[in-house]
Amino acid sequence: MILTVLLILGCCFFFLPMPMVAAQPWMICGSSKYTANSIYQSNLDSLLSSSFLVVSGDSSSGALFAKGSRGAAPDTVYAVALCRGDANASACSGCVDAAYAAATARLCPLSKDAAVFYDECALRFSDEDILNMDAFGRVNTSAAVGVAPLVLMNITSEPMLSGWNTNIQGTKNFTQFFIKTMNYIVAQALSTTKHYAAIRVDMDDADASNTVTLPRRLFCLAQCAPDLVEDICYNCLQNFSDLATANFAGRQGGRILALRCNLRYDTDKFFAGEPTWSSGSSSNALVPSPAPQPAPLLPTWPKQKSKTNADEDEALIWGLQGRSSEFTIYDFSQVLEATDNFSEENKLGQGGFGPVYKGRFPDGVEIAVKRLASHSGQGLTEFKNEIQLIAKLQHTNLVRLLGCCYQGQEKILIYEYLPNKSLDFFIFDETRRALIDWHKRLAIIDGIAQGLLYLHKHSRLRVIHRDLKAGNILLDREMNPKIADFGLAKIFSVNDNEGNTKRIVGTYGYMAPEYASEGLFSIKSDVFSFGVLILEIVSGKKTSSFHRYGEFINLLGHAWQMWKDETWLQLVDPLLPTDSHTIEIMRCINIALLCVQENAADRPTTSEVVAMLSNETMTLPEPKHPAFFNMRLTNEEASTVIAASSVNGMFSKKVLTVSHYLL
Repeated sequence: MILTVLLILGCCFFFLPMPMVAAQPWMICGSSKYTANSIYQSNLDSLLSSSFLVVSGDSSSGALFAKGSRGAAPDTVYAVALCRGDANASACSGCVDAAYAAATARLCPLSKDAAVFYDECALRFSDEDILNMDAFGRVNTSAAVGVAPLVLMNITSEPMLSGWNTNIQGTKNFTQFFIKTMNYIVAQALSTTKHYAAIRVDMDDADASNTVTLPRRLFCLAQCAPDLVEDICYNCLQNFSDLATANFAGRQGGRILALRCNLRYDTDKFFAGEPTWSSGSSSNALVPSPAPQPAPLLPTWPKQKSKTNADEDEALIWGLQGRSSEFTIYDFSQVLEATDNFSEENKLGQGGFGPVYKGRFPDGVEIAVKRLASHSGQGLTEFKNEIQLIAKLQHTNLVRLLGCCYQGQEKILIYEYLPNKSLDFFIFDETRRALIDWHKRLAIIDGIAQGLLYLHKHSRLRVIHRDLKAGNILLDREMNPKIADFGLAKIFSVNDNEGNTKRIVGTYGYMAPEYASEGLFSIKSDVFSFGVLILEIVSGKKTSSFHRYGEFINLLGHAWQMWKDETWLQLVDPLLPTDSHTIEIMRCINIALLCVQENAADRPTTSEVVAMLSNETMTLPEPKHPAFFNMRLTNEEASTVIAASSVNGMFSKKVLTVSHYLL
């Protein structure tokens, strides 16, 4: 289960008395109750005894983090505790004990689910399994800043926010300083193994001299729980930084609380000990020392841009500076030069989010430049998502992202150039399809499967692509496939298996039924898309082209009917000689039908798909009917669909027609 941030039980807006420090502890109580002296209470008391941090603690965190469970269903109790990074073990244990005592005695009596926050610690216990939940994704909130302090909690997994003290005069200068501070705290927290930082940032003399009422420094603290991997920690803290900037700029103090990550700032020092990092009084000292300059990918031409302070802040925002030696932030003028001002001669095609151009750097290296259109629907969130994902993925069957450019309204991604364009350029063209024989097609199928296996199992994070289709499979000079376009991808921790969304995006025809109708996605939804791809590669036909395949309007139903009738050879592209490859082709169709099963549980995992493809002696299960197999048309309906499609090719008309069958 993926959560935006881990804080799920609560109510709508309410206000705490000022100052916030005097109001602790802060709590959220669930509605589900247990009875006194019940087994649940016994498990709760047993788990959260004074030895919880000792028995269940993470040794790498210095006894400042613990998670565990006790008892059997339906009375299992789960708990997670995190102490602030500047606390010692004794203070941490005392704080967690106090939080538990307060929750059970007076704050949330008999609640099965409760979260309690003190200055030095946070504790949550629940009857739901919260041990591997992730603070992940963008937090969407429309909280309006009124009188201080501001607090927001609701049941949509959003964090608690609080800002205090009067608005600061000279707000414009302070806001710029505040944004810079937020960038530094995120970068500093990520630069430590404990993902904890407490910093002091001094204002530039030039800015501070504009008004005597402006604070000259800020103290800031940010932290992630040790069980959050770096990428998810970055996402959480960056989201909190964005929230703080939107809600607190102009306030002297503020905090955002969630169980596995938190952020706080103030004009007065509030943490123990010395800061883990401090800036000097001059602007030159504001560059965090732990972030080294990335080495250029190609030493023959220094592609990295000369950064202004604003550019440095952007690099810190994305978490790219110093985290990848093979990623470069380009200047817009360099991109213009490489693409000859985005000339039509260099245009490779038009993607869903904007045009793609071929480019060449002065050292002769060829690149593919994806220029995101301002009206494309891929905003800064999707732009960051693709960068943060693909810049760290390393596999021969994934396209390599060389760098990006973000300047003004321009959002540009720069990839390695692959001369053979995309898979759909070949397999759906009557002439070019002849250029890829069965050996090449089988190698393409196997390469896509290997790339998916890396995303689903072998990368540091589990990545669900969500838009696997022929147009997103690029081909290099040797026709090796590379999965591309990660703008819609989702990151999971290794312990997560599925997620859901209300915003269904992707390409109809490749979408698994549970995703198209309910927004549920998992590795099995990628497997479904892969099965569709296999059928397209074998047949040379598009699944969603609305051609009539007998009495069916999609390729899945047509393939299933031929498989049942044992006439599957009629499905195969007539340009392929079947005599010498009959068994291989039949196995691929069998595997494809297994991948597109209606029930996700009936589909193989990516590991199983790879094993089936690589082991010709493995006995394959007999597939059941696929999803959407009964999408048949009468003659009247078929003519209506074809007419609607041929008039203007509008995607919306096709979606409306298909969606009728998905209900």
